Amino acid sequence: MPPEKPHWAHLYEEVVTSGLCTGCSACVVACPYDVLGYDDTDGRYKPFHVPEEGGVADCTHGAKGCTLCTRACPRFRTWEPEIEQFLFGRERQADEVAGIVSRTLLARATDPEVLEAGQDGGFVSALLIWALEHDVVDAALVSALEGDGRSWKAVPAVARTRAEVLATAGSRYTYSANPLAYADAIGGGAERIALVGMGCQASAPPMMAARKAGKVARRFALSIGLLCSKTFDDAIFPELFEASYGLARADIVKMNIKGVFQVWTRDGGYHEIPLKEAHAFTREGCTSCPDFAAEHADISTGGIGAYNDWTLTLVRTERGAELFDAMVDSGAVEVRPAEEDPGAVTLLRKLSRISRRRWPATAVPMPGRLPDPA
Repeated sequence: MPPEKPHWAHLYEEVVTSGLCTGCSACVVACPYDVLGYDDTDGRYKPFHVPEEGGVADCTHGAKGCTLCTRACPRFRTWEPEIEQFLFGRERQADEVAGIVSRTLLARATDPEVLEAGQDGGFVSALLIWALEHDVVDAALVSALEGDGRSWKAVPAVARTRAEVLATAGSRYTYSANPLAYADAIGGGAERIALVGMGCQASAPPMMAARKAGKVARRFALSIGLLCSKTFDDAIFPELFEASYGLARADIVKMNIKGVFQVWTRDGGYHEIPLKEAHAFTREGCTSCPDFAAEHADISTGGIGAYNDWTLTLVRTERGAELFDAMVDSGAVEVRPAEEDPGAVTLLRKLSRISRRRWPATAVPMPGRLPDPA
């Protein structure tokens, strides 16, 4: 009997409709026949198959042997062990609750403009600018705000210059499937691409590489992960921020989460919204995601510490270490030991453990089912 060639029909049943799909869009990007689309309306954030090519649940190209969508998906079958073997040559240990890490530290941009434009130390912006200006990558897939930014609709975007990196800096807490900007990047001539995204997205490039997903996999040269426990549906703006607090989305200029939802408005106001009130707007794709710490990125980052102007930084891969060390040597970033903010490390482990428990017991077994601490 010939070996199984899993394709869209298997992905649709095992991931897209089972609750495991995060909406990362990797399958859409990898599809060579353009028969997969992406629906981000009304909080769906899901890939779909065009009916004329086999119906919504099957694929004529898959039936003929195309398997690229399943090779790209960072939630399909034994995804985590495959990625870890590819990146690190081993699987994580049970006590590595935030994934395999070579170094954990605090970092921030030294350039005042980058520090001002970025979030929690501007490290990601500094990293992208350094990589673009030192011929490491040609373009970066990031998120931006649609139009003039007043809608707070997060959309995939391409950054190729310092100005474009700074224009797209800052955090959005609604979802943007950043890999979808891939077509625009290669359309502009990019061959070495950086991806910035939450764990669900940061796992896509190494998954593609591990499963040999062709030219798309080879073009991803850098994966930068954002620590993330969840994102929210766009409905949070009219149904919570405006309805309960009178905060119109067009008046918001900045948001952050530091134990509460922090909101800054154009009139200079500052507002705090309890996180428990935001839970009802959690995006469906986040409810089964086990990856708070962006465990398969080259470098993972997040602003969860006590210091608002420093980024908790996890250097994971050899590629990430080489890039990080080069940035430090050039003076683009400054660093501090993570031990100077022990609360950040404790919170990292706590939130990572909580997220790992989300992986359903009915899904493919994985090291995500960690024991409770003694």
